[in-house]
Amino acid sequence: MIATFVMSLVIGTSLIALQTGFKYIDVARGDTLAAQIMQSEIERLRLMAWSKTTPDDVVDSITELPASETVDLSTMFSTNVALASRFTVTRTVAADTSATPRTDVRYITVTVSWSSSDGKSHTRSFTTMYAKNGLYDYYYTLANT
Repeated sequence: MIATFVMSLVIGTSLIALQTGFKYIDVARGDTLAAQIMQSEIERLRLMAWSKTTPDDVVDSITELPASETVDLSTMFSTNVALASRFTVTRTVAADTSATPRTDVRYITVTVSWSSSDGKSHTRSFTTMYAKNGLYDYYYTLANT
């Protein structure tokens, strides 16, 4: 009888440990996917031009991005639409508001939100600085002025 009690206690504890482990794995997968989504969006933005070269230009540009926008994930997850529906991505673009603001700098924040399998909501965000002629040129010019 004691052996049965000890065995049921061990099995019960093992099941709780497994359930907790699976929750942590789900959160880790969500974190990894969120990081990949943020990186993908930042890389997509880095390929954009700073501004349109002509008024008729149809190419998207950094200066014309809205202050806040929800990003469509269907292009990132074209083969797995169900996965894309788990995540919500918001992008915010802000001008430089430092003591000496520069018109050739934008701060871009990408925020990813999702719910894990246990229903808890999670949010991760990444902020980067985008300069008109690249960060190297921005810092080199800033240091020499």
